[in-house]
Amino acid sequence: MNSPRRLKWQYPLIAVVAAGAAAFGLVHSTDAAPAASSASAKKKPGATDLIKADPPPVLFTDAQVADVAKQQAAQKHTADALFAKWKAAHGSTRDDKAFLTWAAQQVPAPPGKAERTTELHQVQALAKTRTAAGKKAATWLETHGKSDIWKLYGHDQRELLPKEQGAVEKTELKTALKIAKAITENVAARDKQPAPYVLDPSLRPDKHVTAGQKGPYSYPSRHAAKAAAAVTLLGDWAPHRAEDYKAMAAQVLYSRLYMAGHVNSDITAGTLVGDLVGDYFQNAAATSGAGK
Repeated sequence: MNSPRRLKWQYPLIAVVAAGAAAFGLVHSTDAAPAASSASAKKKPGATDLIKADPPPVLFTDAQVADVAKQQAAQKHTADALFAKWKAAHGSTRDDKAFLTWAAQQVPAPPGKAERTTELHQVQALAKTRTAAGKKAATWLETHGKSDIWKLYGHDQRELLPKEQGAVEKTELKTALKIAKAITENVAARDKQPAPYVLDPSLRPDKHVTAGQKGPYSYPSRHAAKAAAAVTLLGDWAPHRAEDYKAMAAQVLYSRLYMAGHVNSDITAGTLVGDLVGDYFQNAAATSGAGK
C-alpha cells in the first residue's frame, strides 16, 4: 500500500478525539460553564485533549516508512537476545534502578565520524525531498509521537477494560515511557552526538542553532525508545492491534529522519532501548510488585 496513511483509532470515543478542529469546537456548550476550581484550571491537558486540539494530518505512505519498519523488526530480535541475559540473572523481579543502568550499557557506541558523516549526508538528501504535506505530517509526529500518541492508544484500550485493570496498565505505560526517556538521556550525555541539524543548521532553521553549539544530543533517539517500549506493551495487551502500533512507530521514526532530528543510528539505538524496556515490563507482568 503506497497511499498516505491516515491515523485510525479503534473505538468511537477516540474517533471523535481524532476528528477535525471544527468538531473540537462542537464539544463546548454555548451555555456559561461553572467556574472551574483553581486546581482543575491549572491541570495540564492530557494526551486526549492535546490531540483533540491538534488532530492528525495525512501521514507518510507505507513505502516511505518501509525501511524504518524493517529496522524496527531487526532491533527487536537483537533486544530479545540481550534481554535474555537480564532475565537469566534477575528472573521476573523488577529492579528499575539496576535495569536502567544495565540497559544503558547494552547500547553500542555510536558510529565513527566517517559513518556518521555518511548518515548526515543521507539526512541532507532526504531533506531535499520534503514537501509541504510531508513537513506537516513530520511536525505533527514530532510533537505528539514522543508520548501523546501512545497514551491515547492506551486510553483507547482502557475504554473496554475494568477500571482497576485499566489503571494498572496506564501506570505501567507511563512508567515504561519514563524509564525509556531516562536511559536515552543517560546514553546521550555519555556519547554526546550532536543532532544532524546542529551539524548542519540549514536543515532546521527553526531551531536557531548558535555558533559553537554542541547539543542537543541525538544518540539515541528518545522518540524511538518511547515508541518501541509502547509498541511492546500495547501490543501485548491488545495483540490484534499490534501491527497498527508498529506501523505508527514507523511513522514517528521516519519523521525524525525527515526533519533532521536524528540520523539512522540514532533511530536504531533508540529502538533497541525501547525494545529492552518493553521486554523488561512484559517479563515482569507476572509479578505484582512495584519497581524499586
